Amino acid sequence: MKPIFIAEVKTKSPFGFYSKLFWRELFEVADNYGDWISIHTDYRWGGSFKFLRFVRTLTNKPILAKGIHATDDEVQEALRCGADKVLVVDRLPAEKYVEQCLLEISSLTDFRKALSKFPTAKFVYNNRDLSTGKMKSHNYFDAYKCEGPEWLCQASGIKTIKDIHPSADAFIVGEHLIEFCNSL
Repeated sequence: MKPIFIAEVKTKSPFGFYSKLFWRELFEVADNYGDWISIHTDYRWGGSFKFLRFVRTLTNKPILAKGIHATDDEVQEALRCGADKVLVVDRLPAEKYVEQCLLEISSLTDFRKALSKFPTAKFVYNNRDLSTGKMKSHNYFDAYKCEGPEWLCQASGIKTIKDIHPSADAFIVGEHLIEFCNSL
């Protein structure tokens, strides 16, 4: 089974990235190429819940609300605005939201704990350190995959189709969206 391509509409990041394309142009590429569309809800990445609500009116594709989503209230708001899935970073949401979330847990130790608590949850391995914006010195995707999650998504550092891990169930491309789509 081929992995799910989650095409991210990202105009900027707090780490110095600024897209040369406008939001609408990025959305059109994401909608044309992606299996899912990722929309940021965090202003630091050029997003908002308003954009999420707007995108729901533009596409029938599944939408991932991308952001830290530090509270369950934010998860609930993303779902109300039309997200099919919500990224939650370095915390566990209330059990009632787990099926609607993708869980990104930065430390392998905490990942193991999360996996033991929610063995059927969908997880994301991000190769970018969100505290610095830099790529991690070592890619631990294999270590996370060896723990046995049913579903693991690869994120960050994907520039071409060759960068997709062979055992990824899904992958997110944002900063290099145009370059990646040109490699297809």
